Amino acid sequence: MFLCRQDRFYKGMTGITRASKESMFSELNDPNVVTTTSEEYSTSFGFTEDEVFASLDKFGLSDRKEQVKQWYDGFTFGSQKDIYNPWSIINYLDKKQLKPYWAATSSNGLVSKLLQVASSDMKLHMEELLRGDSIVVNFDEQIVFAQLDMDESAVWSLLVAGGYLKVDEVEYRGEILEPWYHVSITNVETKSMFYNMFRGWFKESSANYSQFVKAILNGSVKEMNIFMNDVTMSTFSCFDTGTHPSERSQPEKFYHGFVLWLISELRDTYEIKSNRESGYGRYDVMLIPLDSRDSRLNAIVLEFKVHEADEEKTLSDTAQAALKQIEDKNYDAELTARGIGVERIKHYGFAFEGKKVLIME
Repeated sequence: MFLCRQDRFYKGMTGITRASKESMFSELNDPNVVTTTSEEYSTSFGFTEDEVFASLDKFGLSDRKEQVKQWYDGFTFGSQKDIYNPWSIINYLDKKQLKPYWAATSSNGLVSKLLQVASSDMKLHMEELLRGDSIVVNFDEQIVFAQLDMDESAVWSLLVAGGYLKVDEVEYRGEILEPWYHVSITNVETKSMFYNMFRGWFKESSANYSQFVKAILNGSVKEMNIFMNDVTMSTFSCFDTGTHPSERSQPEKFYHGFVLWLISELRDTYEIKSNRESGYGRYDVMLIPLDSRDSRLNAIVLEFKVHEADEEKTLSDTAQAALKQIEDKNYDAELTARGIGVERIKHYGFAFEGKKVLIME
């Protein structure tokens, strides 16, 4: 890449991650690495808000400014805020439709796979991000590609460098001023990319998942069991790495992937919450109707448990223990506080043993 400014030429190399072979003994040494939080060249990327709004005025789209801002704004470079994606803006001005343009230019396969096999903690952070929250994470901005398989925090660096997440604030902690990044999803376009990505994790069994959703909303436990067991058989191994995944880690990673899928699929009718405090403990998953007055929609509490052979004789005992926990811990407290009657609250206990699942109510 060549940049020309005030009669000076700068020769550079661009990419998402840092060059991996740079060292004092290589032909590439001591480069100046510029990241998304660097001030250098911070005004050289994307369109500014003034430029975008002027273009919208010129194309007779002045009334679309707020929608366009929600969809394509949000990129930050150094202290430069409100940077818009050029590819998306150019396509929007041409087609005049709000849709993913930049997010549709690649399969996002690497990001999808890294998140799918990521730890439960990282998936929990993704749930927070999808809800519109900002999270605080620590990572090295100057990662190299090889680190992605070895250091899970490097995935956050990739998501920021790739534009999937934006840095809202950098907080420096401790004696060595270690950077902690406040990050959030960049805009609606990138959020739609995450929704499609999480749905794609179950594409091989999408028909079964659609049937499972219908079954859980209709309260058909028999069909829930049939379709969920078909799903786990076809997708379970995709959520773990290594040659000997544990009996406990596989269900846990699958469960968090399942929650992300629920959020993606039911976001227009339900608020999906997981691992939150209610009553005297923490429930696993809660589906809360966005319109609590709609009597056609039940609130749903799901509790997941892995079968422990030394504690429960059968898978049925494990599912019953999950249901008992919902009652004992009074997980309905949050729902009744929202004015949802107990007659509209459904409880389901999920028991896992390897790839086998038993669901009871």
